[in-house]
Amino acid sequence: MKKRILVLLIGIMTLCQLNAQNWDINTVKTINNWGVHDLSRTLSHSGILLPVGVPAAMGIYALIQKDEPLLKDAIYIGTSVIEAVGITYGLKYAFDRQRPYVKYPDKIHPIDAEDSPSFPSGHTAAAFSLATSLSITYPKWYVIAPSAIWACGVGFARINQGVHYPSDVLTGAAIGVGCAFVNVYVNRWLNKWLFKQ
Repeated sequence: MKKRILVLLIGIMTLCQLNAQNWDINTVKTINNWGVHDLSRTLSHSGILLPVGVPAAMGIYALIQKDEPLLKDAIYIGTSVIEAVGITYGLKYAFDRQRPYVKYPDKIHPIDAEDSPSFPSGHTAAAFSLATSLSITYPKWYVIAPSAIWACGVGFARINQGVHYPSDVLTGAAIGVGCAFVNVYVNRWLNKWLFKQ
């Protein structure tokens, strides 16, 4: 079953990469021209800072306060982000897709140049992993709505900066959401091992 799902995901990603190229580049070209680059730069940086900072701050606070439930939540959220980033970076080098501004220098103007491959978006995967795991852990509208809006903003920012195609962002979002859901089960085992429960 797991092999079939993996083969299906790789097939979908390959088809997205091959068949959606015109849609991808036209969308990047349009969004790259929107004059919200300062906002995009801020959102893009938050796509790394928050996925690292939120679980780290939760974990440190939980250790200081000796709050075991909060520590479990911090571990769940942190490991979800780590899994999402690990998977995206593995796929980046497996697919080795050029960034839009590299492949189309006459059409796309990068706001912040990057040297790693494009597919899928690691910033977006981390953002969606954080947003989804927070929403699973704290299922309140005031957690879910801002997290979802922020994660979508990170994905948009990556396209606006000219460093990702929409298919990179959509795949990164799917990986982030998937890791948060899968990690619910992984952390049941991890909690038994770490907390002897």
